[in-house]
Amino acid sequence: MPLNVTLDLPADVEERVRRETADLDADVKEVYALELFRRGKLSHYELSRVLGLDRLETDAWLKRHKVSEGSLTMADLEADRQTLDRVMNKAR
Repeated sequence: MPLNVTLDLPADVEERVRRETADLDADVKEVYALELFRRGKLSHYELSRVLGLDRLETDAWLKRHKVSEGSLTMADLEADRQTLDRVMNKAR
């Protein structure tokens, strides 16, 4: 189920920000996902799913946002192991 959030801004501020931002909804989603990751509420794997990126793209995204990443969890590693298993089984 998607999470829908309402952000109440003064009309003039909203209008200006929407003019200056190609996709305000996506920007807000990214900022909030980044903050959840920084707070430890999202794992690296969950962040990558929210952003629709693979692991390396997520690493690059975090680097662009100046987030040093040392927070791979066991769940992240398990997800990577499962992906490798799937890929290797297809190759056989």
